[in-house]
Amino acid sequence: MLIPQKIIKFLKDNRIKLEAIEHRTVYTAYDKAQTLRVKPNMIGKTLVLKIDNELAIVLIPGNKNLDKNKFKKVVNSFRKKQNLKLIKNIDFISEKLMKNKFKGVKIGAVPPFGNLWNSPTFVDKGLMKNLKIIINGGDYNWSIKISPNNFKKIIPNLVIGSFGQAKK
Repeated sequence: MLIPQKIIKFLKDNRIKLEAIEHRTVYTAYDKAQTLRVKPNMIGKTLVLKIDNELAIVLIPGNKNLDKNKFKKVVNSFRKKQNLKLIKNIDFISEKLMKNKFKGVKIGAVPPFGNLWNSPTFVDKGLMKNLKIIINGGDYNWSIKISPNNFKKIIPNLVIGSFGQAKK
Protein backbone atom coordinates (compact mmCIF):
# COMPACT_ATOMS: atom_id res chain seq x y z
CA MET A 1 0.00 0.00 0.00
CA LEU A 2 1.19 3.49 -0.79
CA ILE A 3 0.27 6.68 1.04
CA PRO A 4 -3.56 6.69 1.03
CA GLN A 5 -5.25 8.92 -1.56
CA LYS A 6 -7.06 10.77 1.23
CA ILE A 7 -3.68 11.97 2.57
CA ILE A 8 -2.26 12.82 -0.88
CA LYS A 9 -5.42 14.80 -1.76
CA PHE A 10 -5.32 16.61 1.59
CA LEU A 11 -1.71 17.72 1.04
CA LYS A 12 -2.32 18.72 -2.61
CA ASP A 13 -5.49 20.64 -1.70
CA ASN A 14 -3.39 22.57 0.83
CA ARG A 15 -0.67 23.18 -1.79
CA ILE A 16 1.91 21.19 0.13
CA LYS A 17 4.43 19.39 -2.04
CA LEU A 18 4.33 15.73 -1.10
CA GLU A 19 7.73 14.41 -0.11
CA ALA A 20 7.00 10.72 0.29
CA ILE A 21 9.66 8.41 1.67
CA GLU A 22 9.51 4.68 1.06
CA HIS A 23 11.35 2.53 3.60
CA ARG A 24 11.42 -0.96 5.02
CA THR A 25 8.50 -1.97 7.23
CA VAL A 26 8.78 -0.27 10.63
CA TYR A 27 6.42 -0.13 13.59
CA THR A 28 8.20 2.31 15.92
CA ALA A 29 9.65 5.80 15.65
CA TYR A 30 13.01 4.44 16.82
CA ASP A 31 13.08 1.84 14.02
CA LYS A 32 12.08 4.48 11.49
CA ALA A 33 14.94 6.74 12.63
CA GLN A 34 17.41 3.84 12.39
CA THR A 35 16.13 2.82 8.95
CA LEU A 36 16.25 6.36 7.56
CA ARG A 37 19.53 7.16 9.34
CA VAL A 38 18.17 10.28 11.01
CA LYS A 39 18.06 11.42 14.62
CA PRO A 40 14.96 10.19 16.48
CA ASN A 41 14.04 13.78 17.40
CA MET A 42 13.26 14.37 13.68
CA ILE A 43 10.66 11.59 13.65
CA GLY A 44 7.14 12.55 14.65
CA LYS A 45 5.48 9.87 16.74
CA THR A 46 1.67 10.07 16.40
CA LEU A 47 -0.40 9.21 19.45
CA VAL A 48 -4.18 9.02 19.47
CA LEU A 49 -5.62 9.92 22.85
CA LYS A 50 -9.05 10.11 24.35
CA ILE A 51 -9.41 13.31 26.33
CA ASP A 52 -12.61 12.88 28.30
CA ASN A 53 -15.01 11.88 25.50
CA GLU A 54 -13.24 13.20 22.43
CA LEU A 55 -10.25 12.03 20.41
CA ALA A 56 -7.08 14.04 19.93
CA ILE A 57 -4.05 13.57 17.73
CA VAL A 58 -0.76 14.18 19.52
CA LEU A 59 2.62 14.41 17.81
CA ILE A 60 5.81 14.08 19.85
CA PRO A 61 9.46 13.59 18.88
CA GLY A 62 10.52 9.96 18.43
CA ASN A 63 13.03 10.27 21.26
CA LYS A 64 10.37 11.29 23.81
CA ASN A 65 7.48 9.77 25.72
CA LEU A 66 4.25 11.57 26.53
CA ASP A 67 4.08 13.25 29.93
CA LYS A 68 0.33 13.01 30.58
CA ASN A 69 0.40 15.62 33.35
CA LYS A 70 2.15 18.20 31.16
CA PHE A 71 -0.18 17.33 28.29
CA LYS A 72 -3.25 17.81 30.47
CA LYS A 73 -1.97 21.28 31.47
CA VAL A 74 -1.43 22.23 27.80
CA VAL A 75 -4.92 20.98 26.83
CA ASN A 76 -6.61 22.75 29.72
CA SER A 77 -4.73 25.98 29.02
CA PHE A 78 -5.94 25.84 25.40
CA ARG A 79 -9.50 24.96 26.44
CA LYS A 80 -9.59 27.77 29.01
CA LYS A 81 -8.72 30.29 26.27
CA GLN A 82 -11.55 28.84 24.15
CA ASN A 83 -14.01 29.00 27.09
CA LEU A 84 -14.39 25.22 26.93
CA LYS A 85 -14.83 22.77 29.78
CA LEU A 86 -11.53 21.62 31.29
CA ILE A 87 -10.65 17.96 30.82
CA LYS A 88 -10.27 15.42 33.60
CA ASN A 89 -9.18 12.17 31.91
CA ILE A 90 -6.55 11.34 29.32
CA ASP A 91 -5.98 7.84 28.00
CA PHE A 92 -4.84 5.98 24.91
CA ILE A 93 -7.62 4.64 22.72
CA SER A 94 -8.29 0.97 22.10
CA GLU A 95 -7.17 -0.79 18.95
CA LYS A 96 -10.83 -1.48 18.11
CA LEU A 97 -11.74 2.21 18.28
CA MET A 98 -8.68 3.09 16.21
CA LYS A 99 -9.71 0.62 13.48
CA ASN A 100 -13.22 2.09 13.40
CA LYS A 101 -12.21 5.76 13.49
CA PHE A 102 -9.16 5.78 11.20
CA LYS A 103 -10.24 3.82 8.15
CA GLY A 104 -7.82 3.69 5.25
CA VAL A 105 -4.69 3.95 7.38
CA LYS A 106 -2.87 1.29 9.35
CA ILE A 107 -2.93 1.21 13.13
CA GLY A 108 0.33 2.69 14.36
CA ALA A 109 0.81 4.64 11.13
CA VAL A 110 -1.89 7.32 11.55
CA PRO A 111 -0.81 10.61 9.97
CA PRO A 112 -0.99 13.52 12.44
CA PHE A 113 -3.62 15.49 10.56
CA GLY A 114 -6.39 15.68 13.14
CA ASN A 115 -8.53 17.89 10.91
CA LEU A 116 -9.03 14.89 8.58
CA TRP A 117 -10.78 13.10 11.43
CA ASN A 118 -12.40 16.09 13.14
CA SER A 119 -9.99 15.87 16.04
CA PRO A 120 -7.74 18.55 17.52
CA THR A 121 -4.01 18.23 16.85
CA PHE A 122 -1.33 18.89 19.46
CA VAL A 123 2.40 18.92 18.74
CA ASP A 124 5.36 19.04 21.11
CA LYS A 125 7.41 22.17 20.49
CA GLY A 126 10.64 20.14 20.51
CA LEU A 127 9.65 18.56 17.21
CA MET A 128 8.96 21.94 15.61
CA LYS A 129 12.59 23.07 16.06
CA ASN A 130 13.75 20.84 13.18
CA LEU A 131 14.17 22.07 9.60
CA LYS A 132 12.20 19.01 8.43
CA ILE A 133 10.18 16.40 10.29
CA ILE A 134 9.23 12.91 9.20
CA ILE A 135 5.67 11.87 10.00
CA ASN A 136 3.50 8.82 9.44
CA GLY A 137 2.09 8.37 5.96
CA GLY A 138 -0.68 5.90 6.77
CA ASP A 139 1.36 2.77 6.08
CA TYR A 140 4.28 0.96 7.74
CA ASN A 141 6.44 1.41 4.61
CA TRP A 142 5.75 5.07 3.81
CA SER A 143 6.43 8.32 5.61
CA ILE A 144 6.10 11.99 4.75
CA LYS A 145 8.85 14.58 5.09
CA ILE A 146 7.50 18.05 5.75
CA SER A 147 8.74 21.36 7.13
CA PRO A 148 7.29 22.40 10.50
CA ASN A 149 6.05 25.63 8.84
CA ASN A 150 4.07 23.68 6.24
CA PHE A 151 2.73 21.41 8.97
CA LYS A 152 1.49 24.50 10.85
CA LYS A 153 -0.16 25.83 7.67
CA ILE A 154 -2.31 22.74 7.09
CA ILE A 155 -3.51 22.20 10.66
CA PRO A 156 -5.92 24.94 11.68
CA ASN A 157 -5.89 25.56 15.42
CA LEU A 158 -2.72 23.50 15.89
CA VAL A 159 -1.75 23.57 19.56
CA ILE A 160 1.99 23.64 20.22
CA GLY A 161 3.16 22.91 23.74
CA SER A 162 5.75 21.16 25.85
CA PHE A 163 4.57 17.70 26.90
CA GLY A 164 7.30 15.29 25.83
CA GLN A 165 9.61 13.77 28.40
CA ALA A 166 12.95 12.07 27.90
CA LYS A 167 12.77 8.30 27.60
CA LYS A 168 14.09 6.47 30.62
